[in-house]
Amino acid sequence: MISPEVSTSETVRTVYIIDDKQVIRAILNYPMTNGRNIPEILRLVEAIQTSDKEKVATPANWCPGQPVVVPSPKTYSELLERVKCPHGLKCIDWYLCYKNKNYL
Repeated sequence: MISPEVSTSETVRTVYIIDDKQVIRAILNYPMTNGRNIPEILRLVEAIQTSDKEKVATPANWCPGQPVVVPSPKTYSELLERVKCPHGLKCIDWYLCYKNKNYL
């Protein structure tokens, strides 16, 4: 990619993460003067795969093996179950609960 703010001929390093259905899942842009962070790219791929497979979200600065965020309840009965704080969940409040990935 070419960055018009910087130059008309110098490229910007761009990483596209595309899933198996040909959907762009993430775009990372790096300036020409800086290299890419391969561990971060691999972490992001793992986070996307974990979210897709387990139907969870990964919080900021998440690394593989750390707790993931469980989706909030969609019905009142699910909310009542969540308030009981089922096994394996660590809840901050009824809408924000973490679960260790090993328990999924």
